[in-house]
Amino acid sequence: MATAISSENSKSGKRKLDPMDLYDIRSELSEEECMVQDAVGRMVDEKVIPVIREAFEKHEFPHELVGEVAALGLLGSSIDGYDCAGLNSVSYGLICQELERGDSGLRSFVSVQSSLVMFPIHAYGSEEQKQRWLPAMARGEAIGCFGLTEPQGGSDPSNMKTHAKRDGDDWVINGSKMWITNGNLADAAIVWAMTEEGVRGFIVEKDMPGYTAQEIENKFSLRASVTSALFLDNVRVPGSSMLPGTIGLKGPLSCLTQARYGITWGVIGAAQACLNEVLKYTEDRILFNRPLSNNQAIQLRLADMARRITTAQLLSLRLGRLKDEGRMTPTQVSVAKWNNCRAALDIARDARDMLGGSGISAEYVPIRHMLNLESVITYEGTETVHQLVVGKELTGVNAF
Repeated sequence: MATAISSENSKSGKRKLDPMDLYDIRSELSEEECMVQDAVGRMVDEKVIPVIREAFEKHEFPHELVGEVAALGLLGSSIDGYDCAGLNSVSYGLICQELERGDSGLRSFVSVQSSLVMFPIHAYGSEEQKQRWLPAMARGEAIGCFGLTEPQGGSDPSNMKTHAKRDGDDWVINGSKMWITNGNLADAAIVWAMTEEGVRGFIVEKDMPGYTAQEIENKFSLRASVTSALFLDNVRVPGSSMLPGTIGLKGPLSCLTQARYGITWGVIGAAQACLNEVLKYTEDRILFNRPLSNNQAIQLRLADMARRITTAQLLSLRLGRLKDEGRMTPTQVSVAKWNNCRAALDIARDARDMLGGSGISAEYVPIRHMLNLESVITYEGTETVHQLVVGKELTGVNAF
């Protein structure tokens, strides 16, 4: 857990900076934000890190952690009411950072539940839908997933083939969704489908006839996360299952903005875990009669990691403050998602290399984080998508 260090360096007499927080971001946090970070950090150290390596190796989601994250109020933490914690956006970012310091898979679980399922129900759902789902989801008693991406669609959600047609008071949905986090865990899926009115969102429950989830096997990334394909074959849902508050792609894209915001913080945690590992390793590893950390080449690489982490921290903190002020824009989220994911992946790759042969062993965290980040840099908008979002903002021209 990254906390500010104010101890004196015995040799130089100068204040020793926290290697994980060179710009003392911690001092910019409120007391509540610090308490949130500390509580989640302790949970990650005590509950997540002891089990996550085995979960990754076995390609299993650690179900026992659902109760832990729910007990801390981490599910739907930014929602007011409905048994949710009502925390601010910076607190949610810190939650994501600490969780991903443990593993991207656990952060993905919380991110999907909070930003892609609970958020649209709260923002676009009826009061009946909110009362039924939000408290249960906050307690971890109900799990959700988000069905937008399709096999042929990828980065182009407008190329949506899943469709819903009215049949009396009901809707009948046909189609499929791909790369769905939490799919086989979910009690309900937020499924986006094309209608005569435009794209609409539906709450599809797992026991509805014609709805199936198939877990995707043989992944070499996010192995401690459940990823699925969803199939909808004449799934009949009542009209009360449609989210009444949104029509068109604006609804699902607003959900992605929420999730992307959390990712900008989350990957900082993965990067910190990698830097922390390599700092310890290079201090203890003796080659040519001196610690690796005494070599200029090693120090240059460590310094570059710290620079990238510091830049990412400043971007996400500013982004969080803008979000809490209601001034955050999707382009600003794209800048941070693009920068921070690239920085974290480069750090993980370099940390893996600096560990030498040990770098390919799961006994050290960089290889696991590196493999996870290969997915994180892709989902919720690829790096190229975010570059083009920024390019459109700069030029006014849509080059997609």
